[in-house]
Amino acid sequence: MKFIRIKNCYKVYKNGVAAVADLTLDIDKGEFVFVIGASGSGKSTLIKMLYREEKPTKGVVEIGGINVGKLRNRTVYKLRRKLGIVFQDFKLLPKLTVYENVAFALECMGMKGKDIRPKVIKALEHVGLKDKTRSFPNELSGGEQQRVCIARAIVNDPKLLICDEPTGNLDPKTSKEIMKVLEDINKNLGTTIVMATHDKEIVNSMKKRVIVLDNGVLIEDHPVGTYKAKES
Repeated sequence: MKFIRIKNCYKVYKNGVAAVADLTLDIDKGEFVFVIGASGSGKSTLIKMLYREEKPTKGVVEIGGINVGKLRNRTVYKLRRKLGIVFQDFKLLPKLTVYENVAFALECMGMKGKDIRPKVIKALEHVGLKDKTRSFPNELSGGEQQRVCIARAIVNDPKLLICDEPTGNLDPKTSKEIMKVLEDINKNLGTTIVMATHDKEIVNSMKKRVIVLDNGVLIEDHPVGTYKAKES
């Protein structure tokens, strides 16, 4: 059974816009997959359907055998506890330290303090920020803030890490550093990563699987390699 299974999936918004059209896609456990396309291609909608911010209008979205679209609203939190999500805007709590921001994700799950510390330290080690535990977000660079977000996303050892334009606000050098962190997580932890991006330079340098959407339709699926295309 495929880890992520999307079959004949459609998403039509109330205003009539068809964001995803008849999308069928399988992703294996441990894969690193880029989702790429021009603005309005449907990549953000696909990402949102994976963590159930949006529900498919028709078709199936399954993660680990769970039909995500069929989940009741009150049970969505159970799915999200098994996922890690990294956004373009860092969404850090400004009055909490690096340690507290990462620990907060576990506290919300009701985990006890003695169990939280080793998990937080381990997550910060993975992103190279073990020495920044007492720093506040405004004392960090943009790249460091995004590393905190990644640590927060992996602190509960998720099987799937969903990244929505995680380098969108970063310069090219910092973007490469963030991609190295993500690649290490994928290789060393076996975490499946699905990342939406518009950064073709990153896509072409990483040589991972590339899914290309256009007006909600899957037009290309490169198993391993680069994606060369006109600028959107």
